[in-house]
Amino acid sequence: MANQELNMSSQEFEPSTKPAKASLLDNPYLLGVALFASLGGFLFGYDQGVVSGVLTMESFGAAFPKIYADAGFKGWWVSTILLTAWFGSLVNGPVADKYGRKMNMIIAVVIFVVGSAIQAGAVSIGMLFVGRAIAGLAVGMLTMVIPLYISEVSSSDIRGGLVVLQQLSITIGILTSFWIDYGTHYIGGTRCSPSVPYTGGTASSPSFDPYTDVGPNGCTGQSTAAWRIPLALQILPALILGIGMIFYPDTPRWLLFQERDEEAFRALSKLRRLPADHPSIVSEALDIKASILLENTYIRDNYNGASGLKLHASQYLSLFTNKSRFRRLAIGCCVMFFQQFMGCNAMIYYAPTMFASLGLSGNTTSLLATGVYGIVNCLSTIPAILLIDKVGRRPLLMCGAAGTCISLVIVGAIVGAYGDGLGAHKAAGWVGIAFIYIYDVNFSYSFAPIGWVLPSEIFNLAIRSKAISITTSTTWMCNFIIGLVTPDMLAQIKWGTYIFFAAFCLLAGGFTYFFVPETRGKTLEDMDLVFGDTAAHEEQERIRQIEAQLRGVQIDGTDPEKGMVVEHTE
Repeated sequence: MANQELNMSSQEFEPSTKPAKASLLDNPYLLGVALFASLGGFLFGYDQGVVSGVLTMESFGAAFPKIYADAGFKGWWVSTILLTAWFGSLVNGPVADKYGRKMNMIIAVVIFVVGSAIQAGAVSIGMLFVGRAIAGLAVGMLTMVIPLYISEVSSSDIRGGLVVLQQLSITIGILTSFWIDYGTHYIGGTRCSPSVPYTGGTASSPSFDPYTDVGPNGCTGQSTAAWRIPLALQILPALILGIGMIFYPDTPRWLLFQERDEEAFRALSKLRRLPADHPSIVSEALDIKASILLENTYIRDNYNGASGLKLHASQYLSLFTNKSRFRRLAIGCCVMFFQQFMGCNAMIYYAPTMFASLGLSGNTTSLLATGVYGIVNCLSTIPAILLIDKVGRRPLLMCGAAGTCISLVIVGAIVGAYGDGLGAHKAAGWVGIAFIYIYDVNFSYSFAPIGWVLPSEIFNLAIRSKAISITTSTTWMCNFIIGLVTPDMLAQIKWGTYIFFAAFCLLAGGFTYFFVPETRGKTLEDMDLVFGDTAAHEEQERIRQIEAQLRGVQIDGTDPEKGMVVEHTE
């Protein structure tokens, strides 16, 4: 029997220094897989952004006056999708484990199409809420499984950049929805009943009142198509994602976990563009198998051979009782918490309202300003793709926290100093708008994308989907709270809203500095070492060597994932 002698190079745990951009372009198939999967992020972003414009349309207000006129009820409708997305992401862990990451996405797409169709065809408040709730369930599932899928198909030197593609797709979805809203709100005109004068607002600044400013024949101007079309268009990318994923492989890690080794090797071969028996493919597969065997040993020793529902419950519980796992869960949840409490989605949902408070007037001008915000949001995500695997996660997070904090303090100070008189101080208003854009830039390259990246890479395979279901549900619950309270905050404490979010930006920077480790260049199987669990890492390496010997495989050359030189001797 051949003997295998492993010599560890001094570079074993040194992160890759290959530029992320070159690496991404070096493997167009893997890039294509990640881009296609990230269409789920587009759905989230589009649905998130589309309500911003719909809520300002008079024909929508005439159809649903309670939502249009009541700030609290408006918050509940906006937040419905967030609450059901929280539930969808929370329960999705076992679904992703049982049916696979790919099938999980297809199931979510079917649910999303049903919910979107009900929203677009709504003729009552009940239909509108039910459709939004169903779509939210699917969005929660997608935002949980897509970073998981992309992370598990990626190689360590480009994993961060590929997962960031989801955030880029989210921003493209938001941007697309803003400009579609801007275009469709002209269908039939911008006013519901042009011949009926406004009775809402003040004498100096009249506004549309959906209870009194609608003619006897309903809206004779702006058509209901102005808001139905934006809500219906999201069905198209959902269908493209669902049908397209049929032709892409499931993740090699899930396939190996299901003991479907031949399929896993074929998937790895396609994803890495190497023959299935190439040493690099074999080495990566052995790493994954070693982590699976280690987890199986943990299950046998700690769960008394539990299976089914009992095993799922025990693994969820281990996230809170096992010190190493709890530390990772706490980091993942806190990063997601800060992602929301730094104010990002408050800016997106209520951007027209915020821009109006800074001196802009009219729905058209507000939508235009919001559309520009979406462009800045999208373009500012690109540096994260290029830099995250080059400079690391921590530097981007800390720089982003500082920039967002300073920007929000300045915006809050301007709103506080001028109050309702901002309309008469155009220069101050535009300075405030400029710093909202600067806030957007800093958030878009830091916590926005990395909030998805970190949780997708720090957990062991056996508990990864369950842990990510908790971290993703954290962002949705926080998103729900922010969406619910922001209208009242803007109405009641006004400038204090910006200071509130600035305080959390400051806390986010401190948390990153003291608690978040650097994961750049590490394989998913190396995370035990990153978090100081050296015993588990050494045991995994031992199992890897035994597995290689039992398989009788040759692993010659340098493994790009591990930086390990493995020599074969006869």
